[in-house]
Amino acid sequence: MKIEIWSDYVCPFCYIGKRRLEQAIGLFPHRGELEIVYRSFELDPNAKPYTSGTIYDSLAAKFGVSAGEAKAMTANIAEQAKALGLDYRFDTMKPTGTFDAHRLAFFAAGSGKAEELTERLLKAYFTDSEHIGDRDTLVRLAAETGLNAEEARRFLESEEGGAEVRSDEREAGALGVRGVPFFVINRKYAISGAQPTELFLDTLYKAWNEEHPLIFVDGADGEGAGELCEDGSCVIPPRDSGRPS
Repeated sequence: MKIEIWSDYVCPFCYIGKRRLEQAIGLFPHRGELEIVYRSFELDPNAKPYTSGTIYDSLAAKFGVSAGEAKAMTANIAEQAKALGLDYRFDTMKPTGTFDAHRLAFFAAGSGKAEELTERLLKAYFTDSEHIGDRDTLVRLAAETGLNAEEARRFLESEEGGAEVRSDEREAGALGVRGVPFFVINRKYAISGAQPTELFLDTLYKAWNEEHPLIFVDGADGEGAGELCEDGSCVIPPRDSGRPS
């Protein structure tokens, strides 16, 4: 069963949504048969790799509010994150563009390290106050997840991965994605936003049951079809069984 996740590394609800999905997966008995694919989405494709100012300045400019109001906006988000064991340090976050970070994710996926790099990039931005738009920083983070540092640097210094990022973003547009996180299960069920764990779990079960329907096998001679409460099972007789109602 395939789960595709469109997200951005500077999106606070993407980290929260990732944790809630992980909680649901932890409760899902078929978690070993899930395939998770991370897709690229830039909240601001025009953002520069190096952005001066604080996260509050960026939010104030984006939403047309004061820096103080922007700071108040983040308080509730930080509390939601804290409930999931995440430490959001908005005061020291470094606003940046994420195009290179998304490119690096494709490099990591080629080595089976997409999950590890995604987690490391999110923690680097939200908790460690790392500059994830800086290539030296990205190379170091890649190495911390077990990737070859020199290969990661060569990849970032090339144009590789760029076409894949743009392809993911075009696909998001075709699917009607306007914000992230955005989760697509089996290309049938879509969950927009950092929804409650219960919703993720219910949707996983729904998709799984559709993909693996129960097949009832009757006895060869049909005997016992109308029996009640035998062999540890109680059944309701069929309506056309002739039994009185």
